[in-house]
Amino acid sequence: MKVEVTLWAGLIPLADNQKKVSVEATTIRELLRKLGERYPGLKDPIKNEVAVVVDGTIYRDDWSKELPEGAEVFLMRRLVGG
Repeated sequence: MKVEVTLWAGLIPLADNQKKVSVEATTIRELLRKLGERYPGLKDPIKNEVAVVVDGTIYRDDWSKELPEGAEVFLMRRLVGG
């Protein structure tokens, strides 16, 4: 399934200056892996600094979450603190 992902501003230069990218993926884990393979500069930020928002729900560590058809997906900077 093809998913369109919107990147936060800090990631755009690492993804060939694209704000949105399309990826074939069925889970968050697969999505992040494929993004890192396509854009090697994203590997470290994905590993350490990213939260994934799927249809308004934030996922910080549950990378096994399946992506629903037509999902709205954003990569955002992980917020620290509480």
